[in-house]
Amino acid sequence: MGDREIDQALVDRAQRGDKQAFDLLVSKYQRKLARLLSRFIRDPAEIEDVTQEAFIKAYRALPSFRGDSAFYTWLYRIGINTAKNYLVSLGRRAPTTTEFNSEEAETFEDAEHLRDVNTPENELMSRQIAETVNDTLGALPEELRSAITLREIEGLSYEDIASIMNCPIGTVRSRIFRAREAIAERLRPLLGTTKDKRW
Repeated sequence: MGDREIDQALVDRAQRGDKQAFDLLVSKYQRKLARLLSRFIRDPAEIEDVTQEAFIKAYRALPSFRGDSAFYTWLYRIGINTAKNYLVSLGRRAPTTTEFNSEEAETFEDAEHLRDVNTPENELMSRQIAETVNDTLGALPEELRSAITLREIEGLSYEDIASIMNCPIGTVRSRIFRAREAIAERLRPLLGTTKDKRW
């Protein structure tokens, strides 16, 4: 039984009133959803609140979940909409960040290589690149920022992103391409690359 089937079985049980089944779904996806929402909201307490609110909305909407998409795709859509509504209510735009701490470097495949090249010059260049990427992401229209975040940071498939954003896959591909091009354009002066090369 795959992840999607397990989730659907838990959803079926929760729809029949089994609160423990929904608790299992919360346990499974709470950290993942919070990580996604941290790309929109920076304050950890706010992230926790919005994540909890998204699960409450999901629980209330559970009777209408038909399983047309995977449960986590449906949950992510609710989470993103909850985060957007939260930011709008505060009159804020969704910030983004791609900063990594040293513990996260352990999870990179080339972690050894990353640690070996941490000279002051490389660290400065990395910081400048990260700031440029963050600034560019922050300036992108919301639909481009959401698409690139879901693809590059969350690692979701184009199909899942299309479902979350409620648009065709072709639109998702176009948004991701446009976001990548905008980032590449801003990075060219830093990296000394020409227009025919992205990085």
